[in-house]
Amino acid sequence: MISAPASLSGSPSLRPFTRFLESSLSDNFKMGEYQDLLTQSLTATNHVQDCAIISLKNPSVVTASIGFKLESEEIQAFLKAFNQPSNFRDEGLYFKNVTYLCVRADNSSVYGKHDNIGLVLVKTGSYVICATYREGMYPSVCVEAAEKLGDYFRSKGK
Repeated sequence: MISAPASLSGSPSLRPFTRFLESSLSDNFKMGEYQDLLTQSLTATNHVQDCAIISLKNPSVVTASIGFKLESEEIQAFLKAFNQPSNFRDEGLYFKNVTYLCVRADNSSVYGKHDNIGLVLVKTGSYVICATYREGMYPSVCVEAAEKLGDYFRSKGK
């Protein structure tokens, strides 16, 4: 993290500004770092169509693959699938105009499938990793990549 010079950070009137600057720079760095993680660990497999990292603290998208947009209702549905897995098992999960049937639902992973497309959600302490696959992609590779990224975040305490 980049810090303001001691001469600035010591001034009582500038402390709020310095904290804001440091947190902004830190968040921008994280977003770029997380974008790289998505690219290198998920999309580079060629078996993940779209992906995103969602913050649990403030349920919103931290970063996503190019062109992948998640609405707040979709994010809430993902969180509900973790909080109420029995509903997902019974009713499925409606996402992007498709109802995904439950393949797995527990406190750490939610997998859904519809014909030859699928949705993989992996929950860590701070994030939900979302990955999708389409026909022609291997679901097992998508699952493995998302789970490994989840393990990485857990190892970092995230």
